[in-house]
Amino acid sequence: MPTAIELAEQFQASLVGEASRGFTGLAPLERAQSDQISFLSNPLYRQQASESAAGALIVSQSDLDFLQENPSTNSSKRVYFVAKNPYATFARMAQHFAKTSGPKHEPGVHPSAVIDSTAIVPPSCHIGPFVQIAAGVKLGERVSILGNTSVAKDSVIASDTLIYPSVSIYYGTQIGERCIIHSGAVIGADGFGFAPDFSSKGGEWVKIPQTGRVVIGNDVEIGASTTIDRGAMNDTVIGAGTKIDNQVQIAHNVIVGACCVIAGCAAISGSTKIGNFCIIGGAANFAGHLTIADRTTVSGNTSIIRSITEPGQHFTGVYPSMLHGAWEKNAAILRGLDKIRQRLRLLDKNKSSES
Repeated sequence: MPTAIELAEQFQASLVGEASRGFTGLAPLERAQSDQISFLSNPLYRQQASESAAGALIVSQSDLDFLQENPSTNSSKRVYFVAKNPYATFARMAQHFAKTSGPKHEPGVHPSAVIDSTAIVPPSCHIGPFVQIAAGVKLGERVSILGNTSVAKDSVIASDTLIYPSVSIYYGTQIGERCIIHSGAVIGADGFGFAPDFSSKGGEWVKIPQTGRVVIGNDVEIGASTTIDRGAMNDTVIGAGTKIDNQVQIAHNVIVGACCVIAGCAAISGSTKIGNFCIIGGAANFAGHLTIADRTTVSGNTSIIRSITEPGQHFTGVYPSMLHGAWEKNAAILRGLDKIRQRLRLLDKNKSSES
């Protein structure tokens, strides 16, 4: 059980309270007990934090000042970890406790796994049941690949990456260090590329071979059932530190920059380039061949159909919900806007000729 002073030193927080006190883990403000740690990152919850039974709180200096000026029955016994970014400190501390209490993936190869003789699998790796590892695959140290996952020919997975069950990794994929890929993800499927060849007598959609790769940087997390298509000729690239939610579609030749976050059900069309530190809300979608500047924020359900060149902007294209009858009236007005514009232009033209 780590002590308060050990945690404070490890996570670079200032300590207020009993240094030798031990803690078993973290919990929300309303559920935390005397041997647990909680956090306060929003001033709206100051009163709840004051009344919490938590034995320790991760707080900012301003929140600590408030709590000390408004003491509760638990204040005198409580430990405080004072951090510049309480939420990030909470996340790192939660990782620490998860490593000690979570499931362990011991090194070894399950007897049902099938590994090609040319694959490189260090003894420190964990290979689960019914995993398939094809020819030319290279795994780094301490890689964990859980049951029913397939890793196709010539793929490379760097050290300390965790791949959950039933992930499909197509040929030639490169995955960086300390990545996490959740169940059902498909990495490196063919991009959606077809050339039309039609005439009056018929024709076909001619498939364009998808010969690029998927290249994933270090510290990337990919959610369950997310799909990342391989490039047509260039690579599809996911930058280091990017976090991708469940059921996201990333098409061929897309480049996603470093430290982006992409929420569930977002879709990015082919050859679009997303900058660094972008925030993309759930179900947002992007047309193809766009360039999106660094630090762009896109609200959920927003459609982006043009490039964004100025960094740091926030875009929202979601029409507020309303009763269906009101929506029909507004839709009728919208349909007539072009006619109204033409009439206004004609009136303006007539006014100008009269003058």
